[in-house]
Amino acid sequence: MTDEEIDRLARRRAGAKLGWYIHATVYLAVNLFLLAISDQGWGTRRWTWFPPLGWGLGLTLHGISVFVLGAGSGLRERLERRERERLQRERQRP
Repeated sequence: MTDEEIDRLARRRAGAKLGWYIHATVYLAVNLFLLAISDQGWGTRRWTWFPPLGWGLGLTLHGISVFVLGAGSGLRERLERRERERLQRERQRP
C-alpha cells in the first residue's frame, strides 16, 4: 500500500469510529432526556423502554458494522481481496 492509500484508509476508519461515538452519545442524551420526562408524570412509564430498545438495536448493528465487519476487520479485508482477485482474473480472460 502506498502512503496515500494508507492515509485514506486511516481517515475512513477513523471517520466510521467517530460516527459511532457520536451516535452513541446522542443515544445516551436523548434516552436520558426521555427517562427524565417520563418521571414527570406525563402518562405511564411503560413507553419509556421502547425507544432505547429499538434505537439500541440500531446502535448495536452500527457498532457491529464499524468494529466487527468494518474496514478494520480481517473478514472485510479478506472478502475485498478475494473480490479484487476475482475481478482481475475476469479482466484477464479473453
